[in-house]
Amino acid sequence: MFGLFAICGYQFAPRIADIGDAQQWWIDPADVGLADKRTTPAAAGYGRLTELNLRRVNIALIKQHWPQMLQVAGSLVTNKVRAYDLIKMMTADGRTTGLGHAFAHYGRIFKSMHLLHVAHLEDYRRMMGAQLNVGEGRNGLARAVFFAHHGQLRRGYERGMEDQLGALGLGLNAIIFWNSLYIDAAVKKLAAGGMKIGPEIRAALSPLQWEHINFHGTYPFNRPELLGRLRDLRDPAYADDDLEQ
Repeated sequence: MFGLFAICGYQFAPRIADIGDAQQWWIDPADVGLADKRTTPAAAGYGRLTELNLRRVNIALIKQHWPQMLQVAGSLVTNKVRAYDLIKMMTADGRTTGLGHAFAHYGRIFKSMHLLHVAHLEDYRRMMGAQLNVGEGRNGLARAVFFAHHGQLRRGYERGMEDQLGALGLGLNAIIFWNSLYIDAAVKKLAAGGMKIGPEIRAALSPLQWEHINFHGTYPFNRPELLGRLRDLRDPAYADDDLEQ
């Protein structure tokens, strides 16, 4: 996962359980052309990190499979490959292929950096917390939409279950899209009225809200005839009265 995220230009920053026991990896300068011969972590200047029983990243394996790795990245970015097909490229007969091992070693570089950032950078930990809150917000909305059994499937696979899960995704996307439209309209209206809404406030806005949505009853999917415009926004001064009612 670290390798796939990194080669596609993204940063994978998960919260790792038992982080103190996580394996750290190092790169030999000789493997990347910065030294004439192979050395040790201590001689390479890794300092106290050598106390962590570092393992060596196989740079030669990454170089060998680099063209294939770039092809995988291109296919992922352009949506030309399915997750199922990607797994098939990484494994064969239950064993990891050379390409899979190359991605694993490439990911170990970024996993080691991630672990060091978590241990030493407070801002990085705060950024991780913000990302996790977004993910939890999405999961909370999914549980609210799929209110039966708290969003859990309690029965074995049966025909139509994939449609049930697909409908959940459709409902989530519809709510997020609707919220995004009206949050944008509300911000523009407030800004036009003279209220200063800075980047900090805008960055904290989230479409993963559902307190204003009634999940019970029937669900008509008829598009209202609003002649190309959004419905009128409520006056914030009366918002509390509406909630109480």
